Amino acid sequence: MIGYVTIGTNDLARAAKFYDALLAELGGKRMMESEQFVAWDRGDGGAGLGVTKPFDGRPASVGNGVMVALMAGAPETVDRVYKKALELGGTDEGPAGPRGDTGFYAGYFRDLDGNKLNVFCMTK
Repeated sequence: MIGYVTIGTNDLARAAKFYDALLAELGGKRMMESEQFVAWDRGDGGAGLGVTKPFDGRPASVGNGVMVALMAGAPETVDRVYKKALELGGTDEGPAGPRGDTGFYAGYFRDLDGNKLNVFCMTK
């Protein structure tokens, strides 16, 4: 269904460095880039993630209610990626752990531009 998600940045070099390190934890590698954007995927045909300077030239801003969810294979991976996001300067939006009794395990954080993400897996 989803081919890729793009989020805005006001500092492409800084965002690219953050996502190079973060997405490497999930097997992500750069697959496309220009002076305007950088995109990553895992090379498996799944959805990708891109960061871009806004096309209209105005400053990037965070969408209220917008969140990007990164799929992981196990709780240990969720823990590792969540921790890496904070080590890279991201901010906590909810620590990694189970959410209710649904089998949903997730950690929430914001990137360096304030975009909200989570990393999750299903345990059931």
